[in-house]
Amino acid sequence: MGVYQKIKMKGIMKRYFLILVSVIAVGAVTAQQDAMFTHYMYNTLGVNPGYAGSRNALTLTALHRSQWVSFPGAPETQTFTIHGPALDDKIGLGLSIVNDKLGPIKSTSVYGDASYRLKLNRKSTLAIGLKAGINYMRGQFSDILIDDQTDAVFQQNEVMNANPNFGVGFYYHREKFYAGLSAPTLLENRFTANTVNGDRASFLDQQRHYFLIIGGVIDLNDNLMIKPTSFVKMTEGAPIELDLTGTLIYRERYNAGLMYRSGDAMGLLLGLNLNEQLYMGYSFDWSFLNTTLTYNGGSHEVMLRYDFIFKHRKKIKSPRYF
Repeated sequence: MGVYQKIKMKGIMKRYFLILVSVIAVGAVTAQQDAMFTHYMYNTLGVNPGYAGSRNALTLTALHRSQWVSFPGAPETQTFTIHGPALDDKIGLGLSIVNDKLGPIKSTSVYGDASYRLKLNRKSTLAIGLKAGINYMRGQFSDILIDDQTDAVFQQNEVMNANPNFGVGFYYHREKFYAGLSAPTLLENRFTANTVNGDRASFLDQQRHYFLIIGGVIDLNDNLMIKPTSFVKMTEGAPIELDLTGTLIYRERYNAGLMYRSGDAMGLLLGLNLNEQLYMGYSFDWSFLNTTLTYNGGSHEVMLRYDFIFKHRKKIKSPRYF
């Protein structure tokens, strides 16, 4: 829900936004600042640059998430990633774009990704990745009511900041197993606004955060597999947050799964491989924190992934489950 940030707002806001901030504050120690996804297993490049090139195809992935539908000021996120192998599959290159909105704060991040892929043996690969780019942040405060009209943070109706950042990631994978550890934003940037005195006041701080991803595919019979995956999020001063997902895959075409996010939500995922190259998915989250069907209409995600298979490959070497 937002770019793994802490929004520092003072004074009395419009009622709807006060409710939003209050709901977030209930889980303040969950400190969910980075963009949240139920389809995290299909959005790996966004959190781990070591994933670049791992599908042995030129892969495009687009995702839209509407969180807490009908709740004023609720988060909305769009991502687009593209990546593929180069230099006889020894290098992976990619691009990640994330557009995120939470209340009056809008963020756009553009990062380039590169990985060096080391074949450990015929079936296993370890990749070391680097991510570098820029995060553009804009705050629009004109709709916020405050009782202290001299508050330094709110002297401007619109505040814009742009800061560079970089990160690292390690990604190990086999045909039916993967694991990764990453820190995609190592710099703890401070986004500031001008005050009436010409000084700079902070309206938002970024924290360094770490991600652990693990997943696999287990054959149940000739037609049915189960894909368990997990996504662990860690940052200083907050408890560890865990996403657990189990997805059934029928005839390598139809996908249906359940997700649990610690202290926050549970979700349903549906997916379809339309052909060898195109996958589409949808998910619905039920929130415990901001009670779904009481305060909102749930959280929805839609995603598309397309693999451009290179001409020198008649087909992808083996099915890619991750």
